[in-house]
This record gives sequence, C-alpha cells and structure tokens, in this order.
Amino acid sequence: MFRFENLDVWQEAMNLCERIYRVSQSFPAAEQYGLTSQVRRSVVSISANIAEGAGRGTDPEFVRFVDIATGSLMETVSHWSLASRLQLISESDFREVYDQCELIGKMISSLRNRLRNKP
Repeated sequence: MFRFENLDVWQEAMNLCERIYRVSQSFPAAEQYGLTSQVRRSVVSISANIAEGAGRGTDPEFVRFVDIATGSLMETVSHWSLASRLQLISESDFREVYDQCELIGKMISSLRNRLRNKP
C-alpha cells in the first residue's frame, strides 16, 4: 500500500467521490460540461491532493497539499449547494453529502494539526 491509502481521511474522501459521481449521473445533459464537470473535478481534487501531499518528502509540504485539499472541499460544498438550489438533487442527497463534507473537513483539520505539531 501507498502511505496515503492508510489515511482514514483519504478513504473518506474517496467515498465522497463515489457518492457524488453516482448522484451527479442524473444531472441533465446540459450540465455535462458545467456543474457536473465542476463538482466532479473539485471532489476528485480532495483525495488527489491528500495523496500527493503524502508523497512529498516533508510534513510542511504535506500540510500545503492538505490546505489545497481543504480548498477543494469548500469548492465541492459550494457546487453541491448550487445543485441543491437548482433542484438537481434531492434534499436527502444534499444533506448526506453535506454531512460527509463536514466530517472530511474535521478529519483534514485533525491531519493538518498533527502534521504541524509533530516534534
């Protein structure tokens, strides 16, 4: 296994990717190059940046990529909120993904704190 695959936050981010990909399959064809593409790119970026950061040589570099992952998480929440406002997703799909994003945000924050406070 690669180092990042052992991280609970990476695994949870991958679960979020799967969920958003599945739900966004039902978005209208007109959104294929719009919101569908945007939300998918931002959600993939969360786990990808965690993985890339874990592969860097130092904890400060890892923290930088964790911070980028945080930005991608916020972007995903924003896109998901728009999908809800446009009534492209159900309230339950919105809430489940939103709650999962909150959990990932807490996990990312915990990882960042551990990396910054390492002796």
